[in-house]
Amino acid sequence: MLEITSKVVNYLDQWQLSPNDAMNILGIGDVKPRHLPKYRKMETALPQTEEVFSRIDHVVGIADALRTTYPFSDKMRIMWLRKPHRRFRKNTPLSVILQEGVNGLMRVRVEIDCAYGWAIGDAMNAAAQAAATKS
Repeated sequence: MLEITSKVVNYLDQWQLSPNDAMNILGIGDVKPRHLPKYRKMETALPQTEEVFSRIDHVVGIADALRTTYPFSDKMRIMWLRKPHRRFRKNTPLSVILQEGVNGLMRVRVEIDCAYGWAIGDAMNAAAQAAATKS
């Protein structure tokens, strides 16, 4: 878990977030930002809760999708996160993440990671079909 913690904090560092924003994205806003170096240096692991695991999954998914979409430019990855987006009603993906928590992480991931979006769409269609056959 220490390696995962360090990797996730490094992704958030690459996004050039404030310490408070990084902690909020991870769902640990009650932890003091001064603990970030301990996470970064693999001295302490992130809390092992379902919500934190979900947030980690989405952060890693978004980071991977950004790296795939913009393989040669760190600046473009950061720009995508900070540029107003039409699908988010002219809000930035980063502001959606910060305002909506896990749901915002999922919305942003669906937008940047087409494979994840397809998987979610397939699951929703399967659930709708199952509900329709029960009726």
